[in-house]
Amino acid sequence: MSELVFMALYRPTPGNEEELMEVLKLHIPTLREEGLITDRELLTLQAEDGTIIEIAEWKSTEAIENAHQNPNVMAVWNKIGALSKLTSLSTLAEAQYPFPNFKAL
Repeated sequence: MSELVFMALYRPTPGNEEELMEVLKLHIPTLREEGLITDRELLTLQAEDGTIIEIAEWKSTEAIENAHQNPNVMAVWNKIGALSKLTSLSTLAEAQYPFPNFKAL
């Protein structure tokens, strides 16, 4: 099993919340179909400000590199980018506490 867990954070742009959720339904299946992530269960969370957090596991370092060259993955990532702002954990109010709580989706 890999030890390359990623945490992706997407803050929906106003009015794009529902469309982003629909695109995210394609994200993990696409990564799995392309053989880039493990079968470990995806964890999808939501911060108080609406930011969506996905936590999954890459198969390898090479898989990360391959994802950035894969047209199917890039198509999904481009849609995500058009509907949200990529952000970091440190921007979330919850991250200021030692035991942050998020809504499970």
